[in-house]
Amino acid sequence: MSETLTDRQFEIIEAAGNILTQSGVSGLTIKNLAKEMKFSESAIYRHFSSKEKIIIALLEYLANDMDKRFKTALSIDLPIESKFKILFQNQFFFFNDNQHFVVAVFSDGLLEESDAINDCIREIMAVKMKHLKPIIEEGQKEKIFSNDIPVEDMMHIIMGTFRLQMYKWRVGNFLFDIIKEGDKMINSILKLIKV
Repeated sequence: MSETLTDRQFEIIEAAGNILTQSGVSGLTIKNLAKEMKFSESAIYRHFSSKEKIIIALLEYLANDMDKRFKTALSIDLPIESKFKILFQNQFFFFNDNQHFVVAVFSDGLLEESDAINDCIREIMAVKMKHLKPIIEEGQKEKIFSNDIPVEDMMHIIMGTFRLQMYKWRVGNFLFDIIKEGDKMINSILKLIKV
């Protein structure tokens, strides 16, 4: 993951996220970004050499931010079931306030954009799995979670459910309450994986 963004670079990736939310990948051009920020196109290029670099910076920022948030949230000594809930609730609250990150991760056409963008999206998934895996392992060790399903398979099932929920929210134009629906999803997953 890359170095820290400058304040101006952060403003640019937020503006890019807003354009992605309103117009999709095809609407995210340097020209539209400059117009949104009331900058010249050359001013954008002073901070990022291309649209791809802006998207990569946005995704890398998300991966770094997720990692920090999860470390902080999971550092508290809580029962394993509470840690499981916190991991997902943390994301639902964050995305509820920062919808442009959902659009960046779930935009049609974004995945085909470049290998570097795909690597960033894989990194976001790796961060989530890095924090989820020890929770599942500990839950299985303490016989709270079922041992009938291997840890890796359980992670894929849980992550797939989470991604589907976020995708439904994205394609539904954020019209349902992701925090409320997310809590329902968390409780349903726990019913499935608990002993």
